[in-house]
Amino acid sequence: MVTAIPHNGRMGIEIERKFLVTHDGWRAAAHRVIPMAQGYINDMGSLDRGTQNASVRVRIEGDHAALNLKSRTIGHTRQEFDYPIPVEDARELLALCVGGLIDKRRHLVEHAGLTWEVDEFLGDNAGLVVAEVELDSADQAIDLPDWAGAEVTDDTRYYNVALASHPYSQW
Repeated sequence: MVTAIPHNGRMGIEIERKFLVTHDGWRAAAHRVIPMAQGYINDMGSLDRGTQNASVRVRIEGDHAALNLKSRTIGHTRQEFDYPIPVEDARELLALCVGGLIDKRRHLVEHAGLTWEVDEFLGDNAGLVVAEVELDSADQAIDLPDWAGAEVTDDTRYYNVALASHPYSQW
């Protein structure tokens, strides 16, 4: 039996905030780098039109792979479910994805008791660097690092599903 991987101890709920990164000050604090390749079975258009209520993502993360479903809700709290799948299956599924593939390096950075995920995009999204932090509650206070700039949590252009269809290089 396959079960979803819980986020912050709460099955199926993701609470995160996303910020643009203003400078490379985070690099010295990064303690792990994870290469990622991901694609989407559906696109942002199907979510915008309401014909689908969740994005369906395939991701290869280092030597692991997962199928992910995330509700189309805009904002910091969404339903999210991750299911581990064999890497070979993920490679086959990536070939079925619509739009472009997302290629990025995720850097894990500790700051003020929280683990920040700094995503450095490559390929068609090169030049874009965003930082996300997962929270235990929507009202959790956070101490922003000095390299965290404008908050883009509610800006759908920065959702990975949107970047697959409309990459940063085309803005």
